[in-house]
Amino acid sequence: MPKAFTPKVVTANALLEGDAVWLTEDDRWTRDMAEAELLTDEAHAELRLLEASARASEIAGAYLADAQATDDGPAPTHFREAFRTRGPSNYPHGKQVDL
Repeated sequence: MPKAFTPKVVTANALLEGDAVWLTEDDRWTRDMAEAELLTDEAHAELRLLEASARASEIAGAYLADAQATDDGPAPTHFREAFRTRGPSNYPHGKQVDL
């Protein structure tokens, strides 16, 4: 029996900066996962992934990542995605520059 579909977000890496980005409902790339479109329908998720993958001049490596709904928007359910929300792990640049 196939595994049941769980909520997802489309994620990738920004082509120029390399930052993790997420696709919003209005087709923008955001660096804040909480702004991402939460996909609860498998067919719609696959369609959004295909649309994102066609934007190779903007992003690289698009894929569907597991997510959960929270009061603040989508949030990661896996360590890897939680790590990606924090940005590069070296402090001189990226999301952690102010730490």
